[in-house]
Amino acid sequence: MHIAQHAASRVVGEVLQGRNLNQVLDMALQATPALTPQQRGALQDLSYGTLRFYGQLSHILQQLLHKPITDAPLRCLLLVALYQLLYTKAASHAVVDHAVRAARTQNIAASGLVNAVLRNFLRQREAVLAQAASTEEGQYSYPQWWIDAAKAQYGERAAAILLAGNQHPPMTLRINHTRTTTADYLALLAQHNIEASLIAPDAVLLSRPVAVDKLPGFFDGVVSVQDAGAQYAAHLLDVQDGMYVLDACAAPGSKSTHLLELAKIDLLALDKDALRLERVRENLQRLQLQATLRSADAMQTDSWWDGRLFQRILADVPCSASGVVRRHPDIKWLRRAADIENFAQQQLAILNALWRLLARDGKLLYATCSIFARENQQVISDFLQQHEDAELVPLSVIAMNDGQLLPDEQHDGFFYALLHKHA
Repeated sequence: MHIAQHAASRVVGEVLQGRNLNQVLDMALQATPALTPQQRGALQDLSYGTLRFYGQLSHILQQLLHKPITDAPLRCLLLVALYQLLYTKAASHAVVDHAVRAARTQNIAASGLVNAVLRNFLRQREAVLAQAASTEEGQYSYPQWWIDAAKAQYGERAAAILLAGNQHPPMTLRINHTRTTTADYLALLAQHNIEASLIAPDAVLLSRPVAVDKLPGFFDGVVSVQDAGAQYAAHLLDVQDGMYVLDACAAPGSKSTHLLELAKIDLLALDKDALRLERVRENLQRLQLQATLRSADAMQTDSWWDGRLFQRILADVPCSASGVVRRHPDIKWLRRAADIENFAQQQLAILNALWRLLARDGKLLYATCSIFARENQQVISDFLQQHEDAELVPLSVIAMNDGQLLPDEQHDGFFYALLHKHA
């Protein structure tokens, strides 16, 4: 256990310095290839969990210290151990003993402090938790600016939205109806003792997450892993056979491949990150689908567009990712309040650039995985004021309110706006 604690504390420390969790965690796993599968799973859980509840854990640790810890690795180790004591089934004495052992690998003198702090928490647990919950950051585990923004926009619903972002994300599959039927695939899952339920025409929610190599038909392209909320995009764009379609920010390719499963289209999948575009290529190969891939910036149209107008455009634009924080808990601590306005300006610029590429009577679907109106409804409002040939098409998805899909037990948070170009 102490090996996973030590490694997780390093991952958390690097994220708090501004690095991406997935990248840091991948590097940590590659740097320690001797880890057992159990240790690898523990490392991931400790890293994700500590960042998911970092706000609460920080307030707890603050109460347990007589003075702030200047040793960042030691502070992160204590946060990881506190997460274990609060949110895992590991025995308390084992967590403390192994944390002390992990501390000795960093600083022998610090092991006594680790022992004292963690045992003090066990003695004062209820009082310490109550005090942490008396602050909004300690209660919700988000930075205060995020909490304030959610409360200003959603009022009484903000608490439920924030707490939903701290839950473990659901695992949802997308059935490839060109290869199988819903009934047949649900029967196949049952044969493999995988409990699942249908929550949308293509979406199957698993009762418990499983590794993709345990999913029947995954490597044969029968099914993909994609959040149920994200699956709305391809359906809303309303692609038809023979259309020329652009996915302007395509990586990692889930929406691109879904479009290709729904209709026989000529698809250009664009992304400015060449490495992430390889993920699109891999998904296409697994699903045995065809598309044209191009690494380019969607806003810099002169560098890649050949003048042929698109009948459909998917603009799944860069955003705060505030609707998917349960999958990426580092986002809460990497984002700053000023980022929201910066994203909004970038999003409007992308929309303006892509609009002239859309044919008359064509449709453009604007999508984000954000819950903030500044990136969503306000961007669309600004766009409509600038383009008289654009109209907003009403969406018939019951779960959406003005295009906003909020995170719940079945899906993440997304925003969609379908724009029609006048004929």
